[in-house]
Amino acid sequence: MVKPSYLKMVTDSDAADLISNDLRELGNAAKKLATHAVQLGASGFPAAFLQWLASFAAIYLLILDRTNWKTNILTSLLIPYIFFSLSGVIFFFLRGEFGKWVAAIAVVLRLFFPRRFPDWLELPGALILLIVVAPGLFASTMRNDAIGEAICLIISCYLLQEHIRASGGFRNSFTKANGISNTIGIILLFVFPVWALVVRVL
Repeated sequence: MVKPSYLKMVTDSDAADLISNDLRELGNAAKKLATHAVQLGASGFPAAFLQWLASFAAIYLLILDRTNWKTNILTSLLIPYIFFSLSGVIFFFLRGEFGKWVAAIAVVLRLFFPRRFPDWLELPGALILLIVVAPGLFASTMRNDAIGEAICLIISCYLLQEHIRASGGFRNSFTKANGISNTIGIILLFVFPVWALVVRVL
């Protein structure tokens, strides 16, 4: 004798539970998708572009400081900033034989021909020397770590507050002729470390 099969009636509360469970799973999947998209984007074009942009902004500020638009801020802090934010392609090219030759020539000129060594070459020479002689802990580990990014962010914050103080206030830093260019350059210093640290948190 065949037992009769019974169909369970789906009530309104059961349907609501099923829909809420489906929506919850859909929300979790969307969160995972967004997190993975940000992480993949961070390791791709956006991160590389922002790293190049920040490095060029630091070099731009160094050039500005060596021209007629001298500032009172401590621009030598841009050297460690460039060290930690410079693109890996350029960094390891300068760390190779080319950089060693440039550093050796700079040291020889500075030691034996100090009058022929221009002042504006001191900071770029120091940067090349730092890149060449830096130990692996700094060159490989800290450069690609949150420590290097945090150092870049601290340098950016310090330079911004020093620039605002040297300009005579926040408003003057945006209204003076040379203040605007320096302010834009310093603000661009923030893009790489902030982006990198936010992506690490996510």
